[in-house]
Amino acid sequence: MGTCNVTEVTEFEFVIFAFSPSLQYFIFLFFLLVYILLLSGNILIMLTIRADYHLHNPMYFFLGKLAFIDLCYSSVTVPKMLVDFLSERKTISFNGCITQLYFFHFFACAECFLFTAMAYDRYVAICKPLQYSSIMNKQLCLWMVAATWAIGFIHSNIQTIITMGLPFCGPNEINSFFCDIPPLIRLACTDTTMIDAMIVANSGIVSLGCFLSVLISYIGIAQTIFRIRTVKGRRKAFSTCASHLTVVTFFFGPCVFIYMRPSKSYQADEVVTVFYTIIAPMLNPIIYTLRNEEVKTSMKKLWGRKIK
Repeated sequence: MGTCNVTEVTEFEFVIFAFSPSLQYFIFLFFLLVYILLLSGNILIMLTIRADYHLHNPMYFFLGKLAFIDLCYSSVTVPKMLVDFLSERKTISFNGCITQLYFFHFFACAECFLFTAMAYDRYVAICKPLQYSSIMNKQLCLWMVAATWAIGFIHSNIQTIITMGLPFCGPNEINSFFCDIPPLIRLACTDTTMIDAMIVANSGIVSLGCFLSVLISYIGIAQTIFRIRTVKGRRKAFSTCASHLTVVTFFFGPCVFIYMRPSKSYQADEVVTVFYTIIAPMLNPIIYTLRNEEVKTSMKKLWGRKIK
């Protein structure tokens, strides 16, 4: 493929929506319902944690921040996708595409490090319960959350600057429902071997670093749980981190599948992409609510509704 000195493409077209009109309306209604559930669930989690002082502790502090990030993370892509389902031309401007890519990676990276902070919180709670209050103090929690935003800012800037530096001469068809790095790199009219390596390395440092940190925390947690003599004690200890472990698996699994390989070998997998951008953020508040008696009790008390 030849090269060009300037970017000639002024807009991109999403080509993933090649469905019949009737099926497109059905899919639109399905994802609209999912998005409404996503917004409602995460907003409800945030309001409940804010309103009930019994939930004003580090675990729920982080959970409230996770709900906020999930809400923002999905809102970067889903509203545009819903509009495209009803539009004849499913396009996005070059600047709009870059903006979407930037904020998507910003919130995704912040969520990645927030999961790491939550894993450390569970490690301290289970492995060092007598020191929990002194270690997980308010100042440390604030610093950890600030670090997630700062690292997300750095990561998204690196990814965006690298992508913006590529020449796009056409074609302009993105085989996805939002602007992301792998499908965009495939459209660049230049050799992207080095760019592939840089992006995989950057994503790898973030994903692998967070994953190993979470893994180390859970190895320590598992060792402590296995030393508990009673079955009831082990079950209670495990229940405090089961929800977090579930949502971490939902988040890291698809991300590793999508980003930890060169873009030229990338095959757009709509199911995987939809899962980690829409379904997982919708499931997170449900998982935490269904498995957490404190949250269910608070919701019942505050909102007057029994949650089964």
